[in-house]
Amino acid sequence: MTAAGKPERDGLSIGAVLERLRPQFPDVTISKIRFLESEGLVTPARTPSGYRQFTAADVQRLRFVLSAQRDHYLPLKVIKEQLDAVDRGQPDAPAPARPPRALVPVPAQPGLPTAAAFAERPEVRMTQEELLAEAGMDAATLAELERYGLIRPGPAGFYDSLAATVARTVLALGEYGIEPRHLRAFRASADREVGLLEQIVRPLYRHTDRTARERAEEVTLELAALCVSLHTLLVKAGLRGVSGR
Repeated sequence: MTAAGKPERDGLSIGAVLERLRPQFPDVTISKIRFLESEGLVTPARTPSGYRQFTAADVQRLRFVLSAQRDHYLPLKVIKEQLDAVDRGQPDAPAPARPPRALVPVPAQPGLPTAAAFAERPEVRMTQEELLAEAGMDAATLAELERYGLIRPGPAGFYDSLAATVARTVLALGEYGIEPRHLRAFRASADREVGLLEQIVRPLYRHTDRTARERAEEVTLELAALCVSLHTLLVKAGLRGVSGR
């Protein structure tokens, strides 16, 4: 046992690995390392009590994965194939310096959003009074929407055009007896999706050259459209079960 009462380990803890990776990859998190482990990109040993034990080779693999994602936009499937090739004894080559992979187009189907739908519009800043007038609701309703996280004012206390659209959508749902408190699951689901996409795109935004940042914007919009399209399709499929068709 160590002086802190923890079992001694021959390898590195996940916290120690994070400290080694952070100087090169400031955005990496323990959750990200665990995710890469769950995808089979690194397989640390475990102590009898379940603690992870990373080796120097594990850390090197993580560096390879994170570099391939950040610098070459490689999907995890391709990175894993490269690592598997190395494990089989094939020559260890770094991730190829190739042009960014093409975006996957969102299926062009009626009712599904496209990346263009997520493009930034000219910013509109509204006061609370302007938002209430735009959405056609009262202050008590706005307070309720804010309580459940459905609308969030900006740091300066202003609202944008999205807030007005959200408010009108919630009011329309209210016509069917759906109250703001029923919509907390939507907020939680959106936050989880944003968290997932953030892990993918945040490293891309660390590039300083204009071309790379424009590429990061394209990837972000395309991923957003794909996620919302998937959500739409899953809801449609679920409703078929409800209607019995």
